[in-house]
Amino acid sequence: MNRLVSLVLLIGGIILIIFGISASESVGSSFSRLFTGAPTDKTIWLLIGGILAAAIGLGGLVRGNKT
Repeated sequence: MNRLVSLVLLIGGIILIIFGISASESVGSSFSRLFTGAPTDKTIWLLIGGILAAAIGLGGLVRGNKT
């Protein structure tokens, strides 16, 4: 069960990273960078959430069931 949760977190994290990269290239994010110099909050949260979820999932898979 632990491996399944780790795998789901890894896959979900990768999907969030892909959505974050896609959002960073959107028109809204371009306008935000034009006026504020930074991408939108949605883009930042997608990337942060994706990186954290992928790291936790990968860590769970690498560590495995050491009981």
